[in-house]
Amino acid sequence: MEEFKTIIEPFKIKMVEQIKVTSKEERIEYLKAAHFNPFLLNSDKVMIDFLTDSGTSAMSSNQWAGIMQGDESYAGASSWHKMRDSILDLTGHEYILPVHQGRAGERILYGYLGGKGKTFISNTHFDTTRANIEFSGAEAIDIAIEEGKNPKLFHPFKGNIDLNKLEELIKEKGPENIAAVILTVTNNSGGGQPVSMENAKAISVICKKHKINYFLDCCRVAENAYFIKHREEEYKNKTYKEIAQEMFSLVDGSIMSAKKDALVNMGGFLSLKNEELFIECKNLLIITEGFATYGGLSGRDMEALAIGLKEVFEPDYLHYRIRSTAFLGERLKEMGVPLMWPIGGHAVYIDAKELYSHIPVDEYPGQALVCELYLQGGIRTVEIGSVMFGKYDENGKLIPAAMELVRLAIPRRVYTQSHIEYVIEVFEKIMSNRNKAKGLKIIEEPKFLRHFTSKFIQK
Repeated sequence: MEEFKTIIEPFKIKMVEQIKVTSKEERIEYLKAAHFNPFLLNSDKVMIDFLTDSGTSAMSSNQWAGIMQGDESYAGASSWHKMRDSILDLTGHEYILPVHQGRAGERILYGYLGGKGKTFISNTHFDTTRANIEFSGAEAIDIAIEEGKNPKLFHPFKGNIDLNKLEELIKEKGPENIAAVILTVTNNSGGGQPVSMENAKAISVICKKHKINYFLDCCRVAENAYFIKHREEEYKNKTYKEIAQEMFSLVDGSIMSAKKDALVNMGGFLSLKNEELFIECKNLLIITEGFATYGGLSGRDMEALAIGLKEVFEPDYLHYRIRSTAFLGERLKEMGVPLMWPIGGHAVYIDAKELYSHIPVDEYPGQALVCELYLQGGIRTVEIGSVMFGKYDENGKLIPAAMELVRLAIPRRVYTQSHIEYVIEVFEKIMSNRNKAKGLKIIEEPKFLRHFTSKFIQK
């Protein structure tokens, strides 16, 4: 595609949804009522919603047309066969189960493989992945490369797993105690950074040598394929889909929250090569999610998913997706906003620890920025730092996360260039008042996934 300074959306708008414009005075009251946690805000109080890119995409006219053909039969629906065939074509994995979203697949697969004494290793486990693993009694260990922990440093594949640490952990724990190695593409909790094919291949060799399960968390596999094509010389002449197919060929199975790169509002799948493991997972699916040919999904959802898995690999779409995200990040960087560099595919990650250097980590600088973005511009985002991943030692002292990030996750095909320009203007206000931001204290929290429902007060 010919390069221009202006990035145009490769689609036309066919339907619109009204945004309620609020005042700062109103937003102060809304945020107080939500206990300084934007997860607890009603969506009609949000102007620009960057909380997540999961399930928030705008579907295409072809997907909506497919919805009208949804077969709602309980067993063996034609919509299931379309979904299965689309997944089989992409993954090459023979055994496929539908799930209503990614965490359902995580609970089934990792719950079955996990338990006390077991260890899961990943570049970075995302919040629900870690929660499902730890809920089973197993431990989750992150071993992304050191370059990935330095927001300022440029590295083309910051999402890579540290291969030396992987070998060390296998030796330390014993291969029989490693439940699985999980490669998350792109590495969401590590700043949305991609993983190279070279790294994925090397992990495959190690796992096969030690007879360890190797799974792909593939919810953004198309976006990861874009970076491989443009940053690994060997793949410059491959299509995005061919790159993704090669990555799937390296693993024993995959879990996908299709609410990301399948461009749907609900759905996911679990794909496996091992029949015995498939049978065990199928039994758990039927007990908790639904029959093996719908798994908690309607026929409508399965139709849309089958179409979305094809649309996501269209070159014009992927070019727009990656470049429009990069545009926001590049503009913020020019402004002096500290952020994770280079920009990933689905989000821009702000380094809140540096932005609010006056706020100590136990007062959650990331959550402070999340609140300021909402107060200044009605923008809802999410903290990916010590609120989400912090733990306490035996004395109740916070063990902080490796980084204090705030993620601006951009829904697919939803916002236009003017929305992005507005976000940039809001950051101008953030930067001019950065020294006035206040830290926060948690006053109520659950045992797992505390960022979803915790309540805060300002310090």
